[in-house]
Amino acid sequence: MCLGIPGLIVEVPEDRPEFARVDVQGVVRDIHLGLLEADPPGVGDWIVIHLGFALERMTEAEAMDAIGFYKGEESIRPREEAVG
Repeated sequence: MCLGIPGLIVEVPEDRPEFARVDVQGVVRDIHLGLLEADPPGVGDWIVIHLGFALERMTEAEAMDAIGFYKGEESIRPREEAVG
C-alpha cells in the first residue's frame, strides 16, 4: 500500500516544465510531472503525489476530502457537498 497526498500546483517553471512547485499543506516542494506528460497539469491543478512524483490529477473536492481524512476529520467540506 502506498500513501498518496494531495498537492496544489503553484508554479511550473518554463525552463523545467517536467517539474512543478507544489503546495502540500503549506510546504512548497518540487514534484516531477513526468508520469502525467500525456496531459500535463498546470498551475491551479490538484495532483496526487507519491515519493516526489505526480501520479494523477484530482478534483479540489477530492483533495479536500483527502486532507480532511489525513487530519482525522471525515471531510472538511460541508456534509451535503461531501455526500454528493
